[in-house]
Amino acid sequence: MKIIKDKTFDEERALYNLTGAEVIDCTFAGPADGESALKECRDTAVKSCTFSLRYPLWHAVNFEVKNCRMDNLTRAALWYTKKGAIYDSFLGGIKALRECDDTYISGCTILSPEFGWRCRGVEMVNCDVQSEYFLFECNNIKLKGVSLKGKYSFQYVENAEIENCEFDTKDAFWHAKNMVVKNSVLKGEYLGWYSDGLTLINCKISGTQPLCYCKNLKLINCTTEGCDLAFEYSDVEATIDGHIDSVKNPKSGSVTADSVGEVINSDAAIPCYGKVYLRQKKCG
Repeated sequence: MKIIKDKTFDEERALYNLTGAEVIDCTFAGPADGESALKECRDTAVKSCTFSLRYPLWHAVNFEVKNCRMDNLTRAALWYTKKGAIYDSFLGGIKALRECDDTYISGCTILSPEFGWRCRGVEMVNCDVQSEYFLFECNNIKLKGVSLKGKYSFQYVENAEIENCEFDTKDAFWHAKNMVVKNSVLKGEYLGWYSDGLTLINCKISGTQPLCYCKNLKLINCTTEGCDLAFEYSDVEATIDGHIDSVKNPKSGSVTADSVGEVINSDAAIPCYGKVYLRQKKCG
């Protein structure tokens, strides 16, 4: 295996089509301001490197990035890649991951607006993320131990498994399909609107007007805080441990809780037959 170590590169396509190599302790920055340093690389490991140039890893296949830093000038760092793994790295450029297949990300800090759009097969473990429209239109997603702060996350995501995560994000899970979220904290307004097949298990949910216009919605042993006007026009089966502030016009199914501040069955634009129950007592 070829080893490239302790070098600085700033020219266009500096290591284009590199195959079967390790790139160690290198810097990708400089006055030439060249793009696409490792474009089309194959079977390559990039370790302890610093990036400050655009588009470094487009069309990479079977690659590893470890202990690297990509600053805010490393725009659109990974696009159209296949079979990649990223460990213990900082991804700081906008649009850091897009249209990629089979990407594993572990122990990373990510500060990247529009991170992970239209990717297939993303697995993330123990990552700290700040992003808007996080994982937009992705499918086959697995997240565990991910902390996220942002807006409009997981829109149009399909086939996702999420466990032991904490999200502080407005408008999360809109139009999501076939998503299971377990043992997680979900903070933010307007959670899960227009989703189909969203299942929340042992989750803590907070924020106004959650889970409206949903199909095939299930909540199992979840808790709520500050959740008012919930489940409007949704097909829902929900068990809430504790209190929910208010439930409005569920379309079908049932919501069971220990206490409900208000049940609103009025001004519905469509026929609504959903029921709300207190433990051992029907209340609406």
